[in-house]
Amino acid sequence: MQFIDQARVIVRAGKGGDGIVAFRREKYVPAGGPAGGDGGRGGNVLFEADSNLQTLLDFKFMRMFNAPDGTRGGPNRCSGSSGKDLIIKVPCGTEVRHMNTGIILGDLIDHGQKVVVAFGGRGGLGNAHYLSNRNRAPEKFTEGREGEEWLLQLELKLLAEVGIIGLPNAGKSTLISVLSSAKPKIADYPFTTLIPNLGVVRRPSGDGTLFADIPGLIAGAARGSGLGFEFLRHIERTKLLIHLLDGGSEDPINDFLIVEKELAEYGNGLSDRKRLLVLNKKELVGEDLEKGLVQRLEDATGKQVILISAAMAFGLDMLLDQVWEELRV
Repeated sequence: MQFIDQARVIVRAGKGGDGIVAFRREKYVPAGGPAGGDGGRGGNVLFEADSNLQTLLDFKFMRMFNAPDGTRGGPNRCSGSSGKDLIIKVPCGTEVRHMNTGIILGDLIDHGQKVVVAFGGRGGLGNAHYLSNRNRAPEKFTEGREGEEWLLQLELKLLAEVGIIGLPNAGKSTLISVLSSAKPKIADYPFTTLIPNLGVVRRPSGDGTLFADIPGLIAGAARGSGLGFEFLRHIERTKLLIHLLDGGSEDPINDFLIVEKELAEYGNGLSDRKRLLVLNKKELVGEDLEKGLVQRLEDATGKQVILISAAMAFGLDMLLDQVWEELRV
């Protein structure tokens, strides 16, 4: 399945039905008078969060959505029927934004949550509304109003509690694959991960926690370089970040500074998000150098370093214990 996390759509609510001119003409009812009914309301357009959806792929092929119009009024003061509301399903975590003003119309997080994004037009009035002492046989009616029409931007932001970030080939996909049942693509070259991967990690209590592996960041990611800028939005909702460093890198400290700089430049509170500093690929660090490397990292970053090997499943219990502790705070 192709992962699409942004889309632009046009939504048009239904037009209200027209009122009509009609007169009551029945046997034994003298001077029946005006009896034109009102038009029905046009249908609204709503977005609804659906936990069964994972991507905005459907909106790649369909971009125009029209709600039904209301019907015109009838004789004997019968009102026209209202147009049925159009409900569009989107994945949980979808943000709906008005393109022209930038106003966020809705942030659909919970399953079943709805937001009206375009209101249907009001139905027109029939001539029965214009009866007065001065005009006993009005022939005036009004047409239904047009429904609202807007150009909207949809952005999907994943609802993971824990995000795994780092430079390409730091071992993020390997880590999420051993912690959960996720099966991301893993290879020994950069940018193996082209889309965010999700995995559910079981807590000691039995509950599941959603982890997200974000495609590797590079210098300039916040300004559009590489893939990171496209997917940094997916860690905006996380409560905790795991900053993964490559133990086989020539300069892990510089790797740390690159990613931290990109988080600060991207903004949206990412640089202030709680995070754990994890040094991966223990097997590539000689035992004689291991202690010194960890100490240098801690001195340079001011953070405690957790040493693991995702490939060899070393130190993962200690990492998860720290994750659960941070999520409880």
